[in-house]
Amino acid sequence: MSQNIPEKKGFERTVGVWGAIAIGIGGMVGGGIFAVLGEAVSLAHGATFVAFFIAGLVAMLTAYSYAKLSVAIPNRGGTVTFVDRAFKKNLLSGSVNLMLWLSYLVTISLYATAFASYGATFFEEPAPKWLEHTLITVAILLPMLINLVSASFVSKSETIFVFIKVTLLLVIIASGLFFVDTERLSPAHWEAPMAIVTAGMIIFVAYEGFELIANAAEDIIEPEKNLPRAFYGSVFFVVFLYVMISIVTVGVVSEEALMKAKDYALAIAAEPALGHVGFTLVAVAALLSTFSAINATIYGNARLGYNLAKNGRLPRSLANEKRHIPGVGVIVTSLLSILLANSISLTEIAIIGSAGFLLIFFIVNIAAYKMRELIGANSAVLLLAIVLSGAALITLLYHTYRTDPRAILVFVSFIIISVLFEFFYGRYVRGQFFERRY
Repeated sequence: MSQNIPEKKGFERTVGVWGAIAIGIGGMVGGGIFAVLGEAVSLAHGATFVAFFIAGLVAMLTAYSYAKLSVAIPNRGGTVTFVDRAFKKNLLSGSVNLMLWLSYLVTISLYATAFASYGATFFEEPAPKWLEHTLITVAILLPMLINLVSASFVSKSETIFVFIKVTLLLVIIASGLFFVDTERLSPAHWEAPMAIVTAGMIIFVAYEGFELIANAAEDIIEPEKNLPRAFYGSVFFVVFLYVMISIVTVGVVSEEALMKAKDYALAIAAEPALGHVGFTLVAVAALLSTFSAINATIYGNARLGYNLAKNGRLPRSLANEKRHIPGVGVIVTSLLSILLANSISLTEIAIIGSAGFLLIFFIVNIAAYKMRELIGANSAVLLLAIVLSGAALITLLYHTYRTDPRAILVFVSFIIISVLFEFFYGRYVRGQFFERRY
């Protein structure tokens, strides 16, 4: 149990419950809502708010696993540490760790694609393809340079960006509620139940950031009390935020207009109440939000790669750092994200990102169940989390197999790359492949 874990001597915890909640909200309300809202509407139509709620339910159940694991095993490694502790350092845990690193590349690609979509609204339509690729590339290269020059700027600026994003979304909700046509939200305009669930799973990537609270567990004051509050509070608030945003978006804008502006649907949703100024305001905020999200995710993924490399799970070159900046990790993360973002569509990126995190969360839920006595968790809740996250992943993959086989191919390729890399790197480079019964 967590009570048996000793406090580090001379270690001072500095993050309170509101600071921890802010970490979770900041991780979730990144560029995701700007990128995937149109995708959800295209599948669920009038039931888009239901799709966001279903995805939020899966996130909330998984947050239970993370809360219990974080209290019992407080470690900056977060997800990586939980998987290693539950399954030991073997082929499965090594593959999951690499899959997590790759999934963040997809997240960066998602944000960069959304940046390009909103950036293109400032140019004459239709925007040429070269402009889209240029905006995607610039959206990743500039944060890469910022990370290489000043890592402290990333963490200091995130609080400001989170405040701007959340405030803007609340303004859209407050102003748009007066223009909602409830008929557009009626069951007559809902898609079939399976399509609604699938929509929720495609946009699940918009919820993935709550796990970042686990990485700050060692710094949180009174963790036994404040960590669960932070996980549940941040997820609950973001579920409310997303559900309300989807109600306003679908309720005030015709579906025809939303589909025409699918990649920047949130900007269209601000027009009925705030006019063209609202559209421009949202577009600018989307650029700031996605840019800051790319900035923070490059920083976080470079740090993740650094920690994995220090432990021998990735090539040692990723563990090089100067002035506390993992420069090689920053560059590798950025260049691979540029390649990915310029190769596949926004829909495919959203699907692959959501599938990647659903798979990781499914495994984390299993890890929590394996350690349920150590972490003092309720078996029934953990089993429900395992079943729902697993069912959500299967639903998403089945739909994608029928509608976009290429996205399935890319996702499966990520898994194969993760397993093969861990197998060969662990056996021939790390030199300890059979040490723990691989």
